[in-house]
Amino acid sequence: MKHIEIYDTTLRDGSQTEGISYSVVDKIAIAEKLDDFGIHYIEGGWPFSNPKDLALFDHFRKNPLKRSRLTPFGSTAHPANPASKDKNLKALLAAETEYVTIFGKTWDLHVRDALRISLDANLTLIEESVRVLTKQGRKVFYDAEHFFDGYKHNPQYALKTIQAALHGGCTLVVFCDTNGGTITRDIRAIVTEVKTKLGMDAFGIHCHNDTGLAIANSVAMVGEGCVHIQGTINGYGERCGNADLVPIMGILQVKMGQDIVSAKKMEALTELSYFVSEVSNVVHSNGQPFVGKSAFAHKGGIHIDAVVKNPVCYEHTEPHLVGNRRRFLVSELAGKSTLVVKAKDLSFDLDKKSPRAKKLHTLIQSLEKKGYQFEAAEASFELLLKREFKKYKKFFDLLGFRVIVEKREDNTLISEATVKLKVKGALKHTAAEGDGPVNALDNALRKALEGVFPSLAQMHLTDFKVRVLDAEEGTAAQVRVLIQSQDEADTWTTVGVSENIIEASYNALVDSIEYKLLKTTKK
Repeated sequence: MKHIEIYDTTLRDGSQTEGISYSVVDKIAIAEKLDDFGIHYIEGGWPFSNPKDLALFDHFRKNPLKRSRLTPFGSTAHPANPASKDKNLKALLAAETEYVTIFGKTWDLHVRDALRISLDANLTLIEESVRVLTKQGRKVFYDAEHFFDGYKHNPQYALKTIQAALHGGCTLVVFCDTNGGTITRDIRAIVTEVKTKLGMDAFGIHCHNDTGLAIANSVAMVGEGCVHIQGTINGYGERCGNADLVPIMGILQVKMGQDIVSAKKMEALTELSYFVSEVSNVVHSNGQPFVGKSAFAHKGGIHIDAVVKNPVCYEHTEPHLVGNRRRFLVSELAGKSTLVVKAKDLSFDLDKKSPRAKKLHTLIQSLEKKGYQFEAAEASFELLLKREFKKYKKFFDLLGFRVIVEKREDNTLISEATVKLKVKGALKHTAAEGDGPVNALDNALRKALEGVFPSLAQMHLTDFKVRVLDAEEGTAAQVRVLIQSQDEADTWTTVGVSENIIEASYNALVDSIEYKLLKTTKK
């Protein structure tokens, strides 16, 4: 099996994701993270197309990457220009990199309908564009755009385009499933034919995910002569995205024995995935293979009992190999074994056969029946355990709260909250405004408490979710509120349930604040 090198195009193809827009600073940060991880090639973008990509290449000329090879991307020359004078190719050379990537048209339909030139003219365009770059000492990756669609419609012409790139001196041909519509069986069959006809022993693959097969199609080429896989972190990309390099690297190294990076670096795979999602301002997928929050999470009581005895029962690999961790979820589906494991994780000694375990199990089932969801609110679950184990001390008592929402004549909407608390024997009566009733309530609580507990200034709310539990009850339905909070070190989630959305929010807010105060007390 040939050694596989990873080519990341998050900064270009990934930036074409709907809703993602990277600044130059964002691109530099992602490139440095990829470099630290040990990605072999980082496609920095198309320097001819926009000032941001020009600025990126200028930055890394002055501050070279340590491990990765930065690669500019562009097209074959414009049909109206001689390749030697084409501005796009000149911009690629001006990037002053060892490797350059260009794409050309493989599909005769595109040659006729998009470029609107003859098929022979396109072959000349490909060969001369590659030669202009190789004559200047560049190593060229040639991305054969729409290769598989082109081969299906006109295999003879598709082969001629590859031969043109090879005649021009390209270092490696990369077969692209640009529309993402080719199934694995057909990709394997086409690549096998092409290798035989052209005598190729090495190639690259670039797959899109429009049929959900980008990962499978990429991995299927390993062992077939593939030495180079292109994709993006978290599968970001136009339409349905590109091949997701995160599970691809996990599969190659953990499952197939490829040395993509060192074992120590592979343990940073989860961190890399989360970092890119954070910079991209995209919620990380809980179900993402290898690195998702739920990738090694167990909820069913039978599953958990088995995993405690031997993780291999319900896990395909060890989570620490990719920097993830095993989680046991508390829910009505879990048995007492789950509670014992969770209690142990939180430093509580709980015997599965004890009356306390039975009582706690019954309590969890009762609360979940009312609408509580502890699998998504582990901070509230820890507080519940502390209360049951008599290791909980109230930091303050609520004497009452009021929330007012007022719409004024000028159409401004004002939310104001008033709280009465008893804190360390002293009465605190404060009021505060906010963008909405929950924000106003949060501000009023903080105003009352921060003078006594200054550590609360370090935390802030990062997410707020409301779920109506019994839609048939209409406005009288129970609602569940989940609040995510964050400080300089951690993120935690709390839950509140009530028929009144403000009360549910208050309960979740108080749990969030008390969890922070408990963390501070531990320190």
